[in-house]
Amino acid sequence: MTSQGPLVSVIVPNYNYAASLELCLRAMQGQTYRPIEVIVVDDGSTDDSVEVARRLGVRVIRTERNMGVAGARNLGVAHARGEILMFADSDVAAYPDAVEVAVRMLAADPGLGAVCSIHDPEPLIRDSLVEEYRALQYHYWTASSEGPISFLFPALMAMPRRVFDDIGPFNTRLRETEEVDYGHRLTQRYGMVLTTAVRSRHDHDDRLFGLLRKLYRRGRARVPLYARRRRFARGFETSSRAGGSLAALAAVALTPLAIPLGPAGAAPPALALAVSLLADLNMYRFVLRRRGPLFLLYFGAVHFVVNVTIAAGVAAGVVRWLCSARFRRLYDADLTVDAPGRRPATGEAAT
Repeated sequence: MTSQGPLVSVIVPNYNYAASLELCLRAMQGQTYRPIEVIVVDDGSTDDSVEVARRLGVRVIRTERNMGVAGARNLGVAHARGEILMFADSDVAAYPDAVEVAVRMLAADPGLGAVCSIHDPEPLIRDSLVEEYRALQYHYWTASSEGPISFLFPALMAMPRRVFDDIGPFNTRLRETEEVDYGHRLTQRYGMVLTTAVRSRHDHDDRLFGLLRKLYRRGRARVPLYARRRRFARGFETSSRAGGSLAALAAVALTPLAIPLGPAGAAPPALALAVSLLADLNMYRFVLRRRGPLFLLYFGAVHFVVNVTIAAGVAAGVVRWLCSARFRRLYDADLTVDAPGRRPATGEAAT
């Protein structure tokens, strides 16, 4: 166990994740690195999350109302004492050496602003086939983006406190895409990497509707930032994957042509479907090797629906961007609330 090094403050934002919170906290308490302090920011939970954290002897900061994950992270930083900040979502369990490896990487490169973990292809808790789909899909998309990135993965990531103080807090106006905004701001001044050296398991969404709703909202909310930057974030969201999603939506939109036009009308949606499949061909090969052809059929069907949903969200975002000046200003700087270093406001309680 490492006994020399800067204090690491592990900040765990939580909202009604009692089912996985214990696994998350036990993983942090079992880290090979020392010294560590663990702070749970309970963001207005209505389940027994607070009792779970207290039972494990972890410090808890409570809010009376739900602020969102951006505000919860900022509040945790305000109470943290460490030179290194480690953010860990309450549905993520880190491998025992995750903190040690991240601290070592940050120490080796002063220009590195953040180190982000890649989750395993197996979920933390196996609840459904949807969750197994998501674990494989998310792992492949992140692992194939390993290296320098501009898209922040805050579910398990470490950064020096000095970098956070320099960049500023997470934007509390953003409920869905605070990590995209923060990654964009951070990489204007520092490097950021995504690495399999820092490993973890994630309790992914286990219901299809919930997953689709989240992806739709995130796709819609990304439009103002990408319209301003005029390019995709580096890593994860690539032009080929965006093309695959758009092709899937086109396949659905063009399918009615087959009714009046017959075989000729079937050609355009078939071509669009082929383009969508080719965009993620290597991922399908990865799934085939791991789970076989039967699961691949299920995976492919779910991924097609996911692609359609993402593209529909982006399309809705484009329409809203064209019609709403307020939406176009969604990522304008407004970072005066919940800033690090402030005194806890009324309604915040530490236990």
